[in-house]
Amino acid sequence: MDEATLLVVDRFEGDDAVLLVEEDGELVDELVLPTAMLPTDGQHQDAILSLARPDETRVELRYDPEMTTERRQSAQDRFDRLSQSLPDEESDEL
Repeated sequence: MDEATLLVVDRFEGDDAVLLVEEDGELVDELVLPTAMLPTDGQHQDAILSLARPDETRVELRYDPEMTTERRQSAQDRFDRLSQSLPDEESDEL
């Protein structure tokens, strides 16, 4: 996994977190990790995590609050646009 890899907390199953692995915006895999392995502030649904290598022997998960907020807002904007009422077809025919 490289810098373009993101992990998205999809759901929780018992003591485990199910993470969706995205590379360059595409879903490529799914990981199941103990929730305790996630950063405390990233232990919620839709949290965006990235991988960091502080040294050659360790890999860390880092919570990205800004990207999490941006994604949440983008999804809400799409939902709002889709939920706007469409013109009534019957009134168009009159």
